[in-house]
Amino acid sequence: MDLSFHLQKLGQAFKAMRTNRGLTQEALAALAGVTRLKVIAMEAGRSSVAMESYARLAGALGAELTLSPRTRPTLDELKAFQW
Repeated sequence: MDLSFHLQKLGQAFKAMRTNRGLTQEALAALAGVTRLKVIAMEAGRSSVAMESYARLAGALGAELTLSPRTRPTLDELKAFQW
């Protein structure tokens, strides 16, 4: 998968959270301390946005940025994991 796919998914998630909370792009931008144009760029999945802006947006929405695996670990991987 390429970078643009992940950025578009992230942008869609931010937009869904924003609209579910009844926020406009302008209102979210004010809460996050970024410009409305930055919110538009993030929701569009543009690659020119700094990670700090994504973190600010997540914080304003009461969310956090996390990584999760695309696939579940195999039994062998689970057995090898050091708890």
